[in-house]
Amino acid sequence: MSRIEGVLKTLKGQGRKALIPYITAGDPNPGATVDLMHTLVEAGADIIELGVPFSDPMADGPVIQLACERALAHGTSLRQVLAMVKEFRAKDADTPIVLMGYLNPMEAMGYEAFADAARDSGVDGVLTVDLPPEEADEVAPLFTERHLDAIFLLSPTTTDDRIRAISEYCSGYVYYVSFKGVTGAGKLNVEEVASRVSHIHELTALPVGVGFGIRDAETAAAVGRVSDGVIVGSVLVDTIARNQADTAQLKRALADLLQPMREALDSLSS
Repeated sequence: MSRIEGVLKTLKGQGRKALIPYITAGDPNPGATVDLMHTLVEAGADIIELGVPFSDPMADGPVIQLACERALAHGTSLRQVLAMVKEFRAKDADTPIVLMGYLNPMEAMGYEAFADAARDSGVDGVLTVDLPPEEADEVAPLFTERHLDAIFLLSPTTTDDRIRAISEYCSGYVYYVSFKGVTGAGKLNVEEVASRVSHIHELTALPVGVGFGIRDAETAAAVGRVSDGVIVGSVLVDTIARNQADTAQLKRALADLLQPMREALDSLSS
């Protein structure tokens, strides 16, 4: 059982929902990332999605695009991101880490070399935005052999046949994108999310995490009622951008944003 599967299974047994924050590695600078990861855990994170900065993050809106630019301006590379995970593991052996990014950096390193390095650094899962299941035959088995969960995206327009196909390659959880568009854009329609997530559960046994549109405790609780976990990204990354000059203030701001979401999710089980 992977760390991701174990955490989600434990939470389900407790009647609780997963809180999965996203930050971009190397933002606002490479030296801050590991400390921010620990801050997220202290504030209630169950799983961390760590973004691998990329020059053309096509699924992301301006907030995360700018985060990638800040990270890349510091020269943050895929190997450095893996080193950050390894450093994080020196103090935290339990919190699952999912790398979220794009295929090019992995391809440049070599898929097998990347899979080996990810495993050795303590990564638990990989979500590659631009890797469709039709092209996963080479990559997904490498992850499976190294006990790395391969996580895939589902959207409001994903067909039933495609959900089933994705589920064959996916492990850990599926990431449901709550609306059409890029990160940080659009407005959350909880009724539509509830209907869609319920239907996805009919087609796959995997837990469903919902991302895009989670901005505060209220939206976290609303999505938590209808899913297995909530994924929070742009609002955290925007907080980093606004507080990047003061690391201590930045940590406080992230905790102040995440802790009410944790409390709101936990209130659902009380």
